Amino acid sequence: MDRIASFTVDHDLLTPGIYVSRRDGDITTYDLRTRTPNAGDYMDNRTMHTVEHMFATFIRNSAIRDSVVYFGPMGCQTGFYLLTRGVPDEEVLAVTMDVLRQILAYEGPVFGASQKECGNYRNLDLGDAKRECARYLAVLESKNNDFRYATAAEETT
Repeated sequence: MDRIASFTVDHDLLTPGIYVSRRDGDITTYDLRTRTPNAGDYMDNRTMHTVEHMFATFIRNSAIRDSVVYFGPMGCQTGFYLLTRGVPDEEVLAVTMDVLRQILAYEGPVFGASQKECGNYRNLDLGDAKRECARYLAVLESKNNDFRYATAAEETT
């Protein structure tokens, strides 16, 4: 059986950042890696769930709103996937950082936090989401984001 692309990434070399996971025609899948894989420090479900609600709402109201295909959490609890159509990498990074800042500045109820809108609406906490977003924004602001995964050859040079 063929391996899926995300399982070919060496998770021992992966650090928090933004990466292009794959390109399929004009659709790009971004790996928004907020945590180091297999390090024992994972997002809890409430944090992931709340970031998903907030980030998805803000990005679908952003300058690239019509180009957003999908945003959602990784099952491994170390980040999120963002799929866009026809948007340059640098613009996705800029919008991602803007969305994180919007979440940090937001004061109000979590978007979609009602029984009619969400299947687990009681499992949301804006403070948790803000802490995760602040942590991830600091990573993005502190590094050169070239959108490429590190390789073993790069680690030994």
